[in-house]
Amino acid sequence: MSKPRVIVLGGCGFIGRNLVEYLASNGLVSKIRVADKVLPDLAGLSKSQAQIFKSDLVDFKQANLARDAHVQKVFDSADGKWDIVFNLAAETKFGQTDEVYKENVFDVAVSCANAAAKQNVSRFIHVSTAQVYDAGKKASEEGDKIKPWTKLSKAHFNAEEELKKITGLNVIIIRPAVVYGPGDINGITPRIITASVYQSLGEKMEFLWDANLKINTVHVRDVAASLWHLSANGAVGEVYNLADSAETDQGAINKLLEPIFKIKTTFMGNIKSKLATGIAMSHVAETANEKHLAPWSELCKAKGIINTPLSPYLDEELLYDNALSVNGSKITNTGFSYKHPAPTEELIREVIAYFVELKFFPAGLV
Repeated sequence: MSKPRVIVLGGCGFIGRNLVEYLASNGLVSKIRVADKVLPDLAGLSKSQAQIFKSDLVDFKQANLARDAHVQKVFDSADGKWDIVFNLAAETKFGQTDEVYKENVFDVAVSCANAAAKQNVSRFIHVSTAQVYDAGKKASEEGDKIKPWTKLSKAHFNAEEELKKITGLNVIIIRPAVVYGPGDINGITPRIITASVYQSLGEKMEFLWDANLKINTVHVRDVAASLWHLSANGAVGEVYNLADSAETDQGAINKLLEPIFKIKTTFMGNIKSKLATGIAMSHVAETANEKHLAPWSELCKAKGIINTPLSPYLDEELLYDNALSVNGSKITNTGFSYKHPAPTEELIREVIAYFVELKFFPAGLV
């Protein structure tokens, strides 16, 4: 039986590049077409990932997937139809306008899904976010209350709903918790960078709310493996959460950062946090970011780093006491097992090492 031909939309992004690496390293497919706005040479790939992208296995197409003509170019092939499409193409930055999210989340998903349906691909694996659930202490299962708490997650849920209406689309929807690992910019990494700032300042690192605020996690290698697994073992029309079993919270992450950066951490507490944020969360966010951004810039300059995609900046939307608590066990009923059951100090150090090698993170801090 011949190996499938696949398209990875958004394949130069954090999850996308790790998926391409997983597919290639395990010899799972006969061809990978990667579509992305960003060229591989400018995407901050690791050495091993860059070699894969330059191999004959991978065919790269630079494309703005919000444009139908570009989508058509990606799906066209003289060698026959595509078997599986993995959609990881979406805006990932928080704090953007509704218009930006409509174009770069909703429109991209719908345009690509329509093209996939016309080709009758066997699976369209669409990656959304677990931020679509109502934030609460109880771990959300796939059928639980929907109440998106960021503009980005609202766009993702709107896209999910629209994809379900497309005739002939064999869609499976994935809702991951906070994804971390080598290449992560928006997940745990802002906290890692903030810890490096407090190390340089010689101060105790204090976060809003308390240690118990859930920020459930899933490692990017588990995400990559799960996407491939579900393309063969997932049920069409179903939704699958992705989250490890650690029930990670703010306190757990801080306990990992303390020995790495040799700092002390604490939390403001719920009462004090509510008083501080009740007046104007925008002011709280602005004050915190002003405190962190300048020292981070100085750390980078001291090590000769002129350009880096990394930042301690946290958008206002992420500073509220919205728990990301997710039950990721449904996928295990299909035979999948998570290889990384919890974040560890070793895994956090791996993230730092990845960025040090790319000269995006100052060497010698840990």
